[in-house]
Amino acid sequence: MLLELRKGKDILADIGGIETLEQAQALLEARCDQETLAKLNRITNQDALLKIANAISMTDPDAVFVNTGSAADKRRVRIMSLAKGEECPVAMRDHTLHFDLPQEQARIIDRTFYIVNPDEPTSVLAKSVLRDEANEYLRTHMAGIARGMTLLIGFFSRGPVGAKAAIPALEITTSTYVMHSADILYRHVYEQFDAEVERAGLFFTNVHSEGPNRPEDLPNARVFMDRSWQTTFSLFCTYAGNTLLLKKGNHRFAVDLATYYRREEELSEHMFITGLTGPGGRKTFFAGAAPSGCGKTTTAMVGSDFVGDDLAQLWIAADGTLRAINPEAGIFGIVRDVNQESDPYLITALREEGAEVIWTNVLIDEHGVPYWVGNGEPLPDRGVNFQGEWWAGKTSPDGTPIPLSHPNSRCTVVCTSIGNYNETAAEDPQGVKVSVITYSGRDSDTMPPVWVAQNPDHGVVIGASVLSAATATEVGAKGVRRQPWANEPFIPGPLADYMDAQFLFFNSDRLTEKPIIAGLNYFLTHEARGGEGSGLLGEKRDVKVWLGWLELRAHGDVDAIETPIGYIPKYEDLEKLFAEIGKPYPKELYDKQFAFYVDNILARITLQEEAYRKEPHIPSRLFDVYQEQRKGLEALKAKYGPVISTAQIIEAAQSSRC
Repeated sequence: MLLELRKGKDILADIGGIETLEQAQALLEARCDQETLAKLNRITNQDALLKIANAISMTDPDAVFVNTGSAADKRRVRIMSLAKGEECPVAMRDHTLHFDLPQEQARIIDRTFYIVNPDEPTSVLAKSVLRDEANEYLRTHMAGIARGMTLLIGFFSRGPVGAKAAIPALEITTSTYVMHSADILYRHVYEQFDAEVERAGLFFTNVHSEGPNRPEDLPNARVFMDRSWQTTFSLFCTYAGNTLLLKKGNHRFAVDLATYYRREEELSEHMFITGLTGPGGRKTFFAGAAPSGCGKTTTAMVGSDFVGDDLAQLWIAADGTLRAINPEAGIFGIVRDVNQESDPYLITALREEGAEVIWTNVLIDEHGVPYWVGNGEPLPDRGVNFQGEWWAGKTSPDGTPIPLSHPNSRCTVVCTSIGNYNETAAEDPQGVKVSVITYSGRDSDTMPPVWVAQNPDHGVVIGASVLSAATATEVGAKGVRRQPWANEPFIPGPLADYMDAQFLFFNSDRLTEKPIIAGLNYFLTHEARGGEGSGLLGEKRDVKVWLGWLELRAHGDVDAIETPIGYIPKYEDLEKLFAEIGKPYPKELYDKQFAFYVDNILARITLQEEAYRKEPHIPSRLFDVYQEQRKGLEALKAKYGPVISTAQIIEAAQSSRC
């Protein structure tokens, strides 16, 4: 076992100094008022009380507030956040605005570390720090960080209460904005916390403080994730991706559990979950991965039965089906290019009264109305954004135009405010049955819009081969990056271990109703297919067609063209689906989108092979699949040349059947 839980020194306990339940009770009685103490007395889990006591001891706040999830407590958190100035009201009722520091507009991947024990391997794409070094850093910078502040404590569930893959968690923070965000994004489980810990066998702990929240503190900002003790620490930062540790911090721990302790049982994925209504009213559910900023939320919203836009916990049910839950109950979504045409359900929640919304890093005009780039509305000439006063034509000192809103501007909204949200399915502890798995990245010149793997092994390889252009969601990321499974930033251990768990899971004999696994690519350009300009060979609403074809394919309702990389759609099937969304689909466009530029695909395979061969213990099946694909593509190239038309692809497929 490459990951051993509860190994090494528990840093939170070491710095906090609380070792026994008696010491914890004494500290709580000394530091908490009677209301808070009464709330904590309802919690009986000893480990949780020790974690809470040590967090208080380490951070040394002036006051402690327990958020039980009651209407009164959630209202109090919101009032505290407005009074503290972490949020301010905007024009629409129940909408507020939060600005992160200009220098902290995304995940600080250059200052995010796994805490590891000596000789404990991690992903080659991740940063790690030895336990003793992390302990010293936290002792120096986090001890006493909450003086003069109130420490807020919340009890949450990452998933519907009682679901097999749901895990309870503590969120401990000095940030009212973080706690307010958690109120919207997660399910409170205060009343059931002890029972849920007993059912799950564990819980996650998250400790955060923004400190003075000054630009000069940002060099010392860190996000530490203690894999052995399933505890995260975040300091001197406010952006939710760095501070709302229930999200990607705890997702990493769930990945570890699935990879090392729940093999052939569960997966923890960076995936949306959505359902599509097919012929006869049938519901088909999808789970799909895409790196942040690559259209995952838009894809999720296309479904008729939206469940989640970011994370998924999957497991093999007793009946042999693949099941999934969304660990979240809300959306922390990028708003850039969200508009009425592309995202009608989300835009309704954001622009019509009724939803509670936290806006971050958008522009606010003089009337208190938020605006963002790509919202499809007339934009104001002036306003206030995360950098202060803004006006049309404003530039930075080097002459670079300053956009109206940051590319990573966000909205936080509960899923029940989204018109196509299927709350019944989303809150079912049995999960939804997943029939289609998709993987996509940001690929301008290589893969077609949609293709289906020939078998589970080829499907795993699609996921392992995701590439993406760097987006505004990460500080310090540049150029085109390998992002295996789109989960890469959140895979703590060696990719070989994660890959082995994927092959095992999707090939399991227990998974008797195997999903189809597909690749999606929305980012092909005219230039890459012999045209001019960097414009896309499609638009957002086309997503419904690609998903619609996959829905039909999953039920055997459409045939497909077999190729070395998988199955691609026939033109006549897509033409019908495009007609259903009221859009013509010229054969010329199909030919451009689904032609094979073989040298590009071969170069992609070579890039992945070379990268993976540098890593030890990668399953040989990956290279076998790459070799199968390379052999088939080279045979096509030898017969037809480097650019293979759809007619030639069909001809080759027909020949292979003879």
